[in-house]
Amino acid sequence: MMDFRIDTFLTVCRLMNFTKAAEVLHITQPAVSQHIHYLEDFYCAKLFVYEGKKMNLTNAGNALYQAAVTMKHDDLYLKESILDLNQRKTRLLFGATLTIGEFVMPAHLKIYLDLYPDTEVRMIIGNTSELLEKLRLGEIDFAIVEGNFAKDQYDYLMYSHEKYIPVCSKDYCFVKKPKNLKDLLLERIIVRENGSGTRKIFEENLETRNLVIGDFSCVVEIGGMNAIKSMVLAGCGITFLYEAAVRNELESGFLRRIILNDFHVSHDFSFIWNKGSVFSENYNKIYEILKA
Repeated sequence: MMDFRIDTFLTVCRLMNFTKAAEVLHITQPAVSQHIHYLEDFYCAKLFVYEGKKMNLTNAGNALYQAAVTMKHDDLYLKESILDLNQRKTRLLFGATLTIGEFVMPAHLKIYLDLYPDTEVRMIIGNTSELLEKLRLGEIDFAIVEGNFAKDQYDYLMYSHEKYIPVCSKDYCFVKKPKNLKDLLLERIIVRENGSGTRKIFEENLETRNLVIGDFSCVVEIGGMNAIKSMVLAGCGITFLYEAAVRNELESGFLRRIILNDFHVSHDFSFIWNKGSVFSENYNKIYEILKA
């Protein structure tokens, strides 16, 4: 069972304010201070430092924070696992980014459910930053993401290596027959909203060419992947996305890949969990089954 003072510490880390932490925890501000002082005495190190009016973690505080996040999740996971044993059931609670959740995981989850048909599955869809926060708070056990993350703060495995490609409808008419990426600037582009992993990888690759999305003749921003595919299928414009998201449409011939001489991009999908978790072996087993 995790020490209640560690929970106080994590709340202070989240809010960076003793008074607000006391309100959230329904205890007094002196009690919060006492908990933090106890931990500082126990670890023989200052955990927080003030720079002007701003409170920050010290190096020792950051080290404790990383360990405490894992401790909290493992405590919750252990509790749920014991409950599952008592009820003779298993669970799979994880997060996935939109492309992975909608277009990669269904077939992979079928493999898992064929092996363990009584498993209760809950897959939460969100962008990478949202899923990292849920992982930190212990709301999910692991995540499969396409976005970047601080690799020194998590244990992770490469889940898959995916091509990122431009596509259009089978009979789309270009303003100019494209040979290079800049030729597509004459077209209407349909993109995901800000914050999505699919859009971020595109923006990063444009940046290496001193380009931005606004350089395209017309930009249409759509919040859903299926809506984007429908618009592209209708000939409303072009888009860039992971090949996994349009594999069926490419194979059926309703969409076609735009072949460019200077755009060959791929990106890793990562399977991640809290660093140092005592349940790492279990996550490795789940990883192997899902990837089968």
